[in-house]
Amino acid sequence: MWTFENPVEIRFGKGVFDSVGDIVQGRPFCLVTYNEPYFKTLADRLIGAAGKPASIVDNITPNPNFDTLTESCRQFARDACEDMVIIALGGGSVIDAAKVLASSNSGFAPVREYLETGAGGNRLGAYPIIAIPTTAGTGSEVTRWATVWDTQAQKKYSLSRHALYPTHAVIDPELMLGLPLELTISTALDALSHALESIWNRNSNPVSANHAVFAATEIMQTLPRLVSDLQNLELRSRVARASLFAGLAFSNTRTALAHSVSYPITLKYQVPHGLACSFSLPMVLASVIGEDDTCDANLRRIFGDDLDKAVTELDRFLNGLDVSTKASSYGVQVEEWKELLTHALSGERGLNFIGRHERVMENFKI
Repeated sequence: MWTFENPVEIRFGKGVFDSVGDIVQGRPFCLVTYNEPYFKTLADRLIGAAGKPASIVDNITPNPNFDTLTESCRQFARDACEDMVIIALGGGSVIDAAKVLASSNSGFAPVREYLETGAGGNRLGAYPIIAIPTTAGTGSEVTRWATVWDTQAQKKYSLSRHALYPTHAVIDPELMLGLPLELTISTALDALSHALESIWNRNSNPVSANHAVFAATEIMQTLPRLVSDLQNLELRSRVARASLFAGLAFSNTRTALAHSVSYPITLKYQVPHGLACSFSLPMVLASVIGEDDTCDANLRRIFGDDLDKAVTELDRFLNGLDVSTKASSYGVQVEEWKELLTHALSGERGLNFIGRHERVMENFKI
C-alpha cells in the first residue's frame, strides 16, 4: 500500500511569470524577495501584473536564521491582514522565509516555540503562498516544509505543516537565465540529491520514483551542457523541470542520508547547501546498491544495467563540474566525518535511508 499527495497548482514555461496577476485576483499581497537590483526589476514586472504590494519583506539572506526571521516577521505582522497572500519571489531561502511568515501571526516567537518544542501549533498562521522560484534546485515551491537555522546554537530545524504547501508554483525558466555558474551548479546538485535520496528511501513509492528517475536522468544529461551555455533557455527549462520533478518526488518521501549529513557541514564550514548535500552521493550510492530490489531497479533506469559502474559514473559527473567528492576538500577530518555519518544515520532524515551503517562505513571516503 502507498499514497502520493501534492496539492500545489503548477504553472510552468516561458512567460508564465506575467500570469501571476491572474492568480492574485486583486487580493492584497506581501512580496518576499531579495534586496538586489535584479529582484527590484522583477518586482516592477510583478507590480505591473498584480498591482502594488501591501507589504515588502526583502531582508532575506541565504539559510534563513532566527535573527533575520525575527525582523522579517515583525515587518510582516505590521502590514498583515486577514485575506493577504504571500508571493515568494526568489530562491529556496526566499520560499522558506515566506513559509515562516505564513506561519507567523504576531511575530516569530510562536514559530520559534513550535520549532524548538513542537508546542503551540494551534497559534500558527496559514497565509496562502504563491511561490515563484528563480533557481532550479530547491523544490520548496511544491513541498510543505521550510529549513530554518539557529546559527548561534548551530542547529537546523525543519518547519513542517500541511498548510505550508504553496497554493501555486509559478516556474518561469526565463527568470533563471541570469544565474551565475556556481549557483547554477549548486542548486542543480541539490535537485539531484533530492531525486536520488527519494529513491533510496523507506518512503519511496511508484509515483515518487518515476518523478525521481526522470529528474536525476535529466540533470545528469543536461547540467554539463548548461554550464557551458548559461544563456540557453532550452537547457535552463530542462533543468528547471527536472528540479520541479525532484521536488515532487521528495515532497512525499523527504530526503535521506546525504541531506542529513550536510547540515552540520553547512553550519560549521559554510559549504553551500547544494554542494554539502551532493558531494557524498557516490559514497552513499555505493553503500545502497544491492540493499533493495526496487531501489536497484530504479537506479538502473538512471545509470544502466551495470550498477557496478554507477558509482564511478556519478563520481565522474561531479568531478566534471569541479565538485570534489571527498569530505576533506570541505574541511572535514577523518574522525569527524565518521562521527557525522554515524550521527546522521540516526537523525530524522537518516532514518529514511534504506542502507545500513556497516555498508556506509565500508564505502567510507575522506
